[in-house]
Amino acid sequence: MPDREVKKIAAEFLRPLNQGLAPIGAAVGFEEYVESVYKSTLLPLMAKSTQSRYVSVIKNYLKPAFGSKCMRDLTPLTLQQYFSGIASSKLSYESRDKIRDVMSSILTSAVSCGSRAKNPMDGVWLAPARKGNRVMPYIDPVKFVSLLALIPEPYATMVHVAAFTGLRPSELIGLRWRSVHEDSITVEERYCRGEWGAPKSKASNATIPVNRGVIDRIHRLKTVTVEIRAGNAVRRYPAVKSCGPDDLVFASVAKGAPMRDNTILTRFIKPAARALEMGWVNWQVLRRSHATWLKLAGADVKDAQAQMRHSRATTTLEVYQQFIPESQRRVVNRLTQLTGAGFVN
Repeated sequence: MPDREVKKIAAEFLRPLNQGLAPIGAAVGFEEYVESVYKSTLLPLMAKSTQSRYVSVIKNYLKPAFGSKCMRDLTPLTLQQYFSGIASSKLSYESRDKIRDVMSSILTSAVSCGSRAKNPMDGVWLAPARKGNRVMPYIDPVKFVSLLALIPEPYATMVHVAAFTGLRPSELIGLRWRSVHEDSITVEERYCRGEWGAPKSKASNATIPVNRGVIDRIHRLKTVTVEIRAGNAVRRYPAVKSCGPDDLVFASVAKGAPMRDNTILTRFIKPAARALEMGWVNWQVLRRSHATWLKLAGADVKDAQAQMRHSRATTTLEVYQQFIPESQRRVVNRLTQLTGAGFVN
C-alpha cells in the first residue's frame, strides 16, 4: 500500500481521538470490556433478578453480535443497523427494548470508565411494535376467591396480601412483624433471591393504608398449622415460628428462612391458576390486579399512585391500571343524565 494511502487510513483512525470523540480505551474489545469491567463493577450493584436478565441478554444477543468488535467500532450507525435488522425477527417489541436497555447500560458505564467519550446508543431507534398495546390481564375479584381456595397456607395469605396491598413479592418476603400495624403496613426493606436491600425506589419506601381484614388475616397465620408430606409420614409445622418485631411474617415452613418468590410461584400459584384456566397469573398480575381494583372502587389517580408507591402517576395509569369495559359502559350510560330528560334525535 502506498505511503500516502497508509497516512490517510491512519488519519481516519486518529481523527476521533484527536477530536476527543473516542478515548484510547476505546480500542478494548467489547467482550473483554463486558467480562472484565462491566460484570465486575456495575452489574453487582443491580438486584439479583435484574442481574440474571442482563446476563441472559448479553449471552444470547449482544456477545454473538458484537463480541468480536472493539468498543470504538460501536458507532451509532453500527448499532442502528443491528436494531433495524432484528426488527424483522420473532422478538417482541418488549424483548428488543430490553436488549437496547442492556446495551445502553454497558455503553453508559464505558463512558464513566473512560472507554468511550459518548454513548453511541443515544438516538438509536427501535422499529415500532407490530401490534397495538394489548390489555394486560388482571384477576377478576370473584375468580380471585376461587384461586385462593386452591393455594395452601401460608402462601394463600401471601397472595391475599399481595392482591389487596400491591406489595411486590420481594417486599412481602422481607416483611417483618414490626412493619405490620393496626391499619397499615410499612415497606422499609426487601429480600430478593438471597439478597437484602432497600425498597425499589424512594417512593416505594412508604407506609400504606391496609384494610383491617387483611391485617386480621396476617395475624391469623399465628394460629395456623401447616402439614407437609415426607414420604408416608405427615409433618406439622406452625405457619409462624416466631413473631418478634424483627421476625419475618412469611418464612419458609420447615426452616423459617426467607422464601424465594419463584419457588412460591411455580409450586403453588401457577398450579392453582392453571386449574382455573388462568395460567397467566404471576406476581406482576397480582400487583396489576390491585391497581385495577382500586380503579373499580373509584380511587382517585393520585390516591392509586400513592398506594402503588409509584414515582409518577403515569406509571400507575399506563402500566398497571387496565381498561375495564363495564366501567366505560357505566360512564357512557350516565351521559343521558347530563340533559335531565335524555337525548332526542
